[in-house]
Amino acid sequence: MHAHSYTMFIFQKQAFTSLLHRCSSHPNQLKQIHAVLLTTGFSIKNSLITQILTSYIELGDIAYARQMFDEMHKPRSFLWNTLIKGYVKNGQFSDAIALYGQMHRLGVRPDMFTFPFALKGCVELLDVLCGGEVHAHVVKFGFEFDAVVRTELMIMYVKFGELGNAEYLFESMFERDLVAWNALMSAYVQNGNADRALVLYREMGVVGIGPDLVTFVSALSACAQLGCVEIGKEIDRVVVEKGLESNVVVNNARLDMYAKCGNMGLCRNLFDEMPERNVVSWSTVIGGYAFNGDSKNALDLFVQMQNDGTMCPNYVTYLAVLTACSHGGLVCQGKDYFNSMMSSSSYDVQPRLEHYACMVDLLGRSGHLDEAYYFIQHMPIEPDAGIWGALLGACTVYRNIKLGQHVADVLFNLGSNISASYYVLLSNIYAAANRWDDVKKVRQRMKRVGLKKVAGYSSVEWNGEIHIFHGGDRSHTMSSTIYEVLEELIREMRNIGFVPRTSVVFHDVDVEEKESALSTHSEKLAIAFGLISVSHEFPIRVIKNLRVCEDCHNFCKFVSEIKHREIIMRDKNRFHHFKDGVVLAMIFGD
Repeated sequence: MHAHSYTMFIFQKQAFTSLLHRCSSHPNQLKQIHAVLLTTGFSIKNSLITQILTSYIELGDIAYARQMFDEMHKPRSFLWNTLIKGYVKNGQFSDAIALYGQMHRLGVRPDMFTFPFALKGCVELLDVLCGGEVHAHVVKFGFEFDAVVRTELMIMYVKFGELGNAEYLFESMFERDLVAWNALMSAYVQNGNADRALVLYREMGVVGIGPDLVTFVSALSACAQLGCVEIGKEIDRVVVEKGLESNVVVNNARLDMYAKCGNMGLCRNLFDEMPERNVVSWSTVIGGYAFNGDSKNALDLFVQMQNDGTMCPNYVTYLAVLTACSHGGLVCQGKDYFNSMMSSSSYDVQPRLEHYACMVDLLGRSGHLDEAYYFIQHMPIEPDAGIWGALLGACTVYRNIKLGQHVADVLFNLGSNISASYYVLLSNIYAAANRWDDVKKVRQRMKRVGLKKVAGYSSVEWNGEIHIFHGGDRSHTMSSTIYEVLEELIREMRNIGFVPRTSVVFHDVDVEEKESALSTHSEKLAIAFGLISVSHEFPIRVIKNLRVCEDCHNFCKFVSEIKHREIIMRDKNRFHHFKDGVVLAMIFGD
């Protein structure tokens, strides 16, 4: 190239580049520059058109960018990647995947920047087949060990619910960044493997990976699931040390952890001190009070939220309010709140299936079974298994065989994804009426459809570990001492009037066998362990995966009186607080 020509080339390129920088946020001016370039013979126009195309993608005008792209002769992989990325960032996931497919068909070689956004598109579309094909291409082109690509693959399998594949990818990574750790932690929490999430959290500290906001939210959520208040407090201290205590997302996770660990005092203190609150904050504390059986504080806080006027309640808030009414037996108030949702003067929150289920639970728990059935029949939306299940549970409590049979028939005809718990409820209704042949038929039906009763277990947090007990369990290292303490407890309790409630044993055996079965329920083993291990200055906190039975509930009251210990038990539905033989937060139906 002659010196004069080269000078002109540089001048032209600098001039157009300068223009592009000044006009990059003005679509009309970009189009004018594009038109000028199309009418010139400048050898530099392809690189400048690339800049224009990229600018349009960044501005969100994907349609014009695609038009330019289609007019280009053999665009480089960089532009394919940029356009795929643009589609994903603008929510056009199908277009992103279609463009990736076109790229593959035309033989354009992908690189490490292609796959992350192609995988994101598969995730957003929940397209498992496409995700598998992209994974195959990752391997084919030799990018399976690229840290970014491998992390996106792991996230994809997490979203698809394929934890096995996600774990394999994580374990076989040469280098794991914070995104990979967070993705697997979050997956564990979302899939009910909270204990594994906490193990991962500890491993991060060992290998020197510093946690961030996402890490803390997952770790606190894991503690909330497990009821691990001491571990939760440790994580909370680190949150404060890191200066994240003003972040509303982290604070909401802290609120949820304390609420679900049964410590509403700390939960409310934190809420009152928060510099910023959103609707999640209010709903979490209202729901926490409801879950802990403190209906008055739940409803008082809801009124405060309405009077405050800065935050409108949403469907979760109303769900917490209706739960508070249900647990408090506040039928009239529950009806009023539900009707306010239906009225045009409310906050434009339309009732969902969960709200209808709460109303059925409220009516059924209060003994208004016929009204609950009428309510279901006149719902404007089709009732689901949760709604019918709430009524079946009430039929079990009030031993209404006729209605219970009918509701069970409706439930079992809904489809194949019916929980085993509904079969157990019907079996319990029959057992309470000594209809053992019908009990046998229900159990045979469960076997035919391949369902098994969920095994009950209880857990206690002590010394940074979760100690789990099953009914009749003798696997714990302290088992012999636990059983000695338990036997002595029962002797003491009988002396002051404790009588085992054998009516909750739904098996056709004699009274002695029923008492023997009751004496080794997982809750009782957990409490005996707590008496041995947990310092007297702290409550004994027990987490039960199913609902606590009436006999164990009574057992807790007697233990709290004899041993002068506070016991906080969380079952699948709510908290039960005991101190000095009294239920502290009285829950309707206890």
